[in-house]
Amino acid sequence: MVDEIKQIRWSQMGERPEVLEGVGEPPDDAVADPVELATRMGFVPDEKQAAVLRSEAKQGILNCTRQWGKSTTAAAKAVHHALSREGAMVVVASPSEKQSAELVRKAAEMVAKLGIREKKDGIHPISLVLPRGSRIVGVPGNEATVRGLSKVTLLLVDEAARVPDALYNAVRPMLAVAHGTVWLMSTPWGTRGFFYDAWMHGGPEWERVQVKGTECARISEEWLEKERRQLGGRAFRREYMGEFLQDDASAFDEDVVRAALEQDLVPIEVELKEFARRKLR
Repeated sequence: MVDEIKQIRWSQMGERPEVLEGVGEPPDDAVADPVELATRMGFVPDEKQAAVLRSEAKQGILNCTRQWGKSTTAAAKAVHHALSREGAMVVVASPSEKQSAELVRKAAEMVAKLGIREKKDGIHPISLVLPRGSRIVGVPGNEATVRGLSKVTLLLVDEAARVPDALYNAVRPMLAVAHGTVWLMSTPWGTRGFFYDAWMHGGPEWERVQVKGTECARISEEWLEKERRQLGGRAFRREYMGEFLQDDASAFDEDVVRAALEQDLVPIEVELKEFARRKLR
């Protein structure tokens, strides 16, 4: 009983938990090439999926077409990360608890193919315990209820364009102590929010990977042409071509608004009397 309480306390503090028994052992070559590991887990990645899996960037953004397999790629990256590091903490954030659970479920199915039994950590409803004290935890899409985790070594933000800024601002500081890695993954949605800002204005510290529908071998040209007709130009460009398009309801173009807010512009000063004189002419 004492050992169980100690284990729970470790987890609640976000520290490395005791090595949990009964989950099996990782394969001897778990730290090998992540693409090879993904293949062993039943996922054969394409060229760009392999590039994401092998990337060692501390900050990455994946802007991809619908149905490309970003959640599967993220799940494989989470499993490789967790198996390759003792006491790793992977956190999955998304717009909803259901979506976070779906990605963690994919990860559980992958590790099952390695002979690792699925087991929760006893604290978080959406969780997966791996050998050597590593965990994958999914959090709900509510910033008020995600706080408390710490020493996160990998943060995966799924459907990032739909995640509120408040949630992202709440989970990102979890990386501070462990100097963790963050990957944002999404199809674009509008010209606002942290996903858009990081892609467009984040600077060179972000590794950017874009995949258009025309670059995905699993999506046929016939399907894309049908979708272009059914969805219309703007929706097609957003959902399949990875374009950040302004909301139709916006009164002003986003670039015009940004230009108006530039700090180095010199305001035009007009004397009130002179303005009134010209107006009365």
